[in-house]
Amino acid sequence: MKFNNVDFDTYFKNHPDANGYFGKYGGAYIAPELKAAMQEITDAYFNICKSRKFISDLRRIRQEFQGRPTPISHLERLSNKYGNVHLYVKREDLNHTGAHKLNHCMGEALLAKYMGKKKVIAETGAGQHGVALATAAAYFGLECDIYMGSVDIKKQAPNVARMKILGANVIEVTEGLQTLKEAVDAAFAAYANEYKDCIYCIGSVLGPHPFPMMVRDFQSVVGIEAREQFLSMTGELPDAIVACVGGGSNAAGFFSGFLNDPVDIYGVEPLGRGPKLGDHAASLQYGTEGVMHGFNSIMLKDENGEPAPVYSVASGLDYPSSGPEHAYLRDLGRVKYDVIDDEDSVNAFFELSKMEGIIPAIESSHAVAYGIKLAKEMGRGSVLINLSGRGDKDMDYIIEKYGIR
Repeated sequence: MKFNNVDFDTYFKNHPDANGYFGKYGGAYIAPELKAAMQEITDAYFNICKSRKFISDLRRIRQEFQGRPTPISHLERLSNKYGNVHLYVKREDLNHTGAHKLNHCMGEALLAKYMGKKKVIAETGAGQHGVALATAAAYFGLECDIYMGSVDIKKQAPNVARMKILGANVIEVTEGLQTLKEAVDAAFAAYANEYKDCIYCIGSVLGPHPFPMMVRDFQSVVGIEAREQFLSMTGELPDAIVACVGGGSNAAGFFSGFLNDPVDIYGVEPLGRGPKLGDHAASLQYGTEGVMHGFNSIMLKDENGEPAPVYSVASGLDYPSSGPEHAYLRDLGRVKYDVIDDEDSVNAFFELSKMEGIIPAIESSHAVAYGIKLAKEMGRGSVLINLSGRGDKDMDYIIEKYGIR
């Protein structure tokens, strides 16, 4: 299949290129002292991760420890409410630790173990990546430092407790807006001082090459499974697939299984309180090209060209940029990126919970809300939504702020 002169039959062989670029996006904009560390990770990934033993170990871990494959569920009552469009969800909430994040964390930690590293470092926003990496570190016997903004620590107290129980060192970040962007800043600064003995395990398809590629590849298990499962369940492909996009790890993995198919693909960004700068985190919708955290992509900027303040009810989506591959797929037109605001996301959170018995992460609720929007517009067909995580972590915050609807 070709789309705007890009051959998706060979897409993954050519994207990213040898320098980590998806078109003009990506690359590695890093300090000279980190270039050797990035090259070490790149070399290890292409060598170790392609070996039979690594692949065998990862497959065993996914099956025996993570509980993969995760199922697809048909949302029968919700589908009936909105007409003749059938809504389905890929249940990453049933992946061990309750979200998709463990898919790349187990891969990154396994790579660290093969490389002889003793420690993993990461940032987290909603806490799901932190919990997943703390879990992986405990499984492999590695030390683990997790950087998290003060605002997110308060919003995501259950996940902070989980990280600590799992043995991670949770480091509070008090600079700036005290959310995900500042946590990434702090984690990268720490890694610059410790890279010889540790590996940075970034939480999304962000950062300098090879992280956007590596995280996408580890997350591709979601898209591969979903495509096979949907064909087995229905005998055909879905008409549309939907995933939420902050940095974009769940979406990148999910989309990868369908890029070469005649399927409409939608990435959903957080509109938050509205389109005013500082009230949302919809970088692909409202941003411009720029470099931050070691990669070139589309970002939200303030009047000085620096990363702008961002906001979302979902801690895992409040980041002022998006993965470079998402920027590239947006420019190609292969994926349509749109927005859902806080209010619709919270409504979807309660609707899925009460009608289907599934409490979604508030990040995933953005995708559910957009799936409902498509169901109203399409008239007939099927929509497969990536339910990237469960909502246990969000319940106290949502009830405190919105009550129970």
